[in-house]
Amino acid sequence: MTTDYLAIDAEKPIVGMVHLPPLPGAPKFSGAFEEVRETALRDAQRLEAGGVDALMLENFGDAPFYPDDVPKHVVASMTRIAADIREEVDLPMGINVLRNDAEAALSVAAAVEAAFVRVNVHVGARVTDQGIVEGEAHETIRLREQLDADAAILADLDVKHSAALADRPIDAEVVAESVERGLAEGIVVSGAGTGHEVGGDHLRAVASARDEAGLDAPVFVGSGVTAENAADILSVADGAIVGTALKEGGETTNPVSVERVETVLEAVERVR
Repeated sequence: MTTDYLAIDAEKPIVGMVHLPPLPGAPKFSGAFEEVRETALRDAQRLEAGGVDALMLENFGDAPFYPDDVPKHVVASMTRIAADIREEVDLPMGINVLRNDAEAALSVAAAVEAAFVRVNVHVGARVTDQGIVEGEAHETIRLREQLDADAAILADLDVKHSAALADRPIDAEVVAESVERGLAEGIVVSGAGTGHEVGGDHLRAVASARDEAGLDAPVFVGSGVTAENAADILSVADGAIVGTALKEGGETTNPVSVERVETVLEAVERVR
């Protein structure tokens, strides 16, 4: 399954997470933006040194998250940091603005020429700790055209930290809603929460539904990939977004460990 449109020149690409500490305006902001910027640059550089194929920048520390419209200062902070990373690290970059601000993600991506964005709820609706979050594919795709942005859209299916409003089987129609009707370029499948492994049956069901629908859209795993399970997961998935497993001690909020990145990438090489 091709991932060329993501500007990632790798088979079974690994996207390393740059989890931002709390930004200005967030309840747990340290009061020192320069420390936030330096932390992001350090993690991005370590991810590159360890061998990941791309980066994803996310305002992970900004809890509690706005449902779908972050303040302008969040966009400004993320744009500044993304631009600095682009100057220092020669890897394709993605943007994810939590909880579900696709407009902000696309705006940052357009400003720094990022390769892709992740949208947690692109179509349909999910019950989350922010309430009911609804997809706005109709707005997101039109904004991308207006901005003349080249950023591809990776759309979550059953995104983590959420529940469906109604049970629906994973079939070709459900997967096609994101890609054919929502015009997303890729699908993300996650476990129940950050760092939680995706069930093998669920992953295979999504990949099979994609194939049944005849879609040329890669399936990325968005949580729970480790050195121990990477080969099994990537025997089915087309790529993975990895965060927690690449951190010191396997803790999401810790610095990236070059050694842990290298260990995961060694496992990935077995299926490339």
